[in-house]
Amino acid sequence: MIGQEHTINLGYLPLLDAAPLLLAQELGFFSEAGLKVRLSREASWANIRDKLCAGTLQGAQLLVPMLISINLGLNRVKTALTSSFVLNQNGNSFTVSIALSEQLRLVNPEAMASAHTSVLTMKRLIQKRRERGEAAFTFAVVYPYSCHNYLLRYWLAAGGIHPDHDVNLVVIPPSQMVAQLQSGRIDGFCAGEPWGQLAASMGSGHTLLSTWDIWHNAPEKVLAVHQDWAAQHPDTYSALLKVLLKACRWLAETSNREDALLLLAQPQCLGTEADFLHWGLLAGKHNFHQHSANYPWPAHMAWLAAQMLRWSHLVPAQLSGGFLNDIFPAGIFRTICVQEGLAVPPEAAPTLVGYHAAPWQCGDVSLGADRFIDGIRFDSSGISEYLQQFPISNLPGT
Repeated sequence: MIGQEHTINLGYLPLLDAAPLLLAQELGFFSEAGLKVRLSREASWANIRDKLCAGTLQGAQLLVPMLISINLGLNRVKTALTSSFVLNQNGNSFTVSIALSEQLRLVNPEAMASAHTSVLTMKRLIQKRRERGEAAFTFAVVYPYSCHNYLLRYWLAAGGIHPDHDVNLVVIPPSQMVAQLQSGRIDGFCAGEPWGQLAASMGSGHTLLSTWDIWHNAPEKVLAVHQDWAAQHPDTYSALLKVLLKACRWLAETSNREDALLLLAQPQCLGTEADFLHWGLLAGKHNFHQHSANYPWPAHMAWLAAQMLRWSHLVPAQLSGGFLNDIFPAGIFRTICVQEGLAVPPEAAPTLVGYHAAPWQCGDVSLGADRFIDGIRFDSSGISEYLQQFPISNLPGT
């Protein structure tokens, strides 16, 4: 039964894509649904991982690949999680130091013209530095098993740069990125907002590209909960997802965006100036609801799993037995869509990704563009064949 009999503890990081959770709290959507939710602001993804595994959180805003890594215990800590709700698509950017941006322009004055041009220029710059005996660039991501890591790797490899041989990739919590860039300890970072805009506003960084430029409408964060909690409290879990869907729909209304900025900038939410959130929310590519963004698309999870295989973060045997569908089930979300009178994607979800440069129709729903920077298409029914297309990987024989 839904009610105030217990508190649901949910973790989050102070990032713009935590907006659905924060706004559901600030706008009173949780309490209106009879839910007592406590949001726990955390310092890093490792903090969230550890608290989930310790059981002090029933759920959390989570990086999509973390759903795989925590279920498999890839960080030596393991717990059974499930997710049936995507909080947002897109939203990350790759910010480089002013010094690196100037070096890129010296190699090619048009280096910033596109994500494709920038990575090819980066390749030339890396070669020149190697010839001069200079150190490799160091780029930071927020977590080893993150869309940030896998999309940055994809971009680098698309330009002929091996992410494990030609550059140094390190892990830094999002809140420390700007300071590390300013100090010169890193040459660039891939993180969610507001950190890229903060670096730019302080004159210490230049946004080279957004992850939208690498994969249009990539899933970014999900709401993950313990599998046993969801099984023991099915009505509460359903109510929780309905509230988040309501918050995402509210946020998708353009007329609500300015109010959202003011709410999110408050100290108890993101605690930053609204101006730093403006680009991400109003001019960026954050997608909180349009084009069925909240739907847990199996093919999206399969693509991320394929990248984990590509870089030897997984082995195929770990994905056997319908593992991905078990941790990323769509059934509960489909039921909620029917209850809310929303169009439902076809039950046999498409296995193809990367075929569309513009919005397209899938049954009764409109879906967003899903192209990759290199134009390579993905079919989740043939992951092994897909991976053989890449000359740069950590697969055996490459």
